[in-house]
Amino acid sequence: MRILVIAICLLIASLASAQVPQDQWFDSGGVRIRYVEQGTGEAILLIHGYTQNVETNWLDTGVFQNLAKDYHVIAFDLRGHGKSGKPHDPAAYGREFVQDAVRLLDHLGIRRVHMVGYSMGAIITAKLLATNPDRFLTATLGAHAGYRNWRPQYDEGAVRTAAELEGDVPFRSLIVSVTPSDEPKRTEDDIRSRSAALAAMNDVEALAAFNRGGSRELNSTDQEVAAIKVPVLGLIGSLDNVRSMTQLQAILPSLKIVVLDGATHAGDRAAARRPEFVATIREFLVAHKGPAQ
Repeated sequence: MRILVIAICLLIASLASAQVPQDQWFDSGGVRIRYVEQGTGEAILLIHGYTQNVETNWLDTGVFQNLAKDYHVIAFDLRGHGKSGKPHDPAAYGREFVQDAVRLLDHLGIRRVHMVGYSMGAIITAKLLATNPDRFLTATLGAHAGYRNWRPQYDEGAVRTAAELEGDVPFRSLIVSVTPSDEPKRTEDDIRSRSAALAAMNDVEALAAFNRGGSRELNSTDQEVAAIKVPVLGLIGSLDNVRSMTQLQAILPSLKIVVLDGATHAGDRAAARRPEFVATIREFLVAHKGPAQ
């Protein structure tokens, strides 16, 4: 009996470990980037949001595991985030920040993918649609419509964000900006507590460097967006910036927008945590299958 129990425990442990994607690494322009992959079929590249990582955006939400049942799913930690390298030089971000996705595909020998970005990941996806459309089968913009038509005040805002990151409450503005409209205004104690939690899981110096060197390079023009031929899905919560998606659709009429009622940008009610999020992506991918390999 004791041997049987041990065998069952070992089997359960092996099955559990098999379900956890193993960390892998590659060099991207001198920065060590961590990625995971699982599944077979058409390739999907998942790109997480600002201050997040593979675990918090894709594994904890179950999105990665769900899609890996039928697709070859790849997810990576952005430079400055998670287990990837965290340069403190602003010059290490900018275009380099975007090109990590392309270099990962090259590293894996994958020509075209279904790319799914959430928040900052959606901004990166939108930029790549303008610069590298040949790498896409489809694109999903989760919780953000991308940056367009950069203005000088945006540079000033990035500098202020970098300075705040070096202060005593580094994520104050971020916490306030993603507070859902149907929730009470955050108290000072709540802001400080949430900021401390984010600081504990991030390298604030690296994020400050990103803000000083990266934001402008994520911008696209209306003309670049209008030229996009790739099928694009905009997937956003009703308590997020839905207007930004409709503005994008005015420039890109082929954009399909799905609004998840009651979903927010971040937190427990974030769109990515809703079962409809991955279900909608699945429907979109089935409708736009890539050519037979």
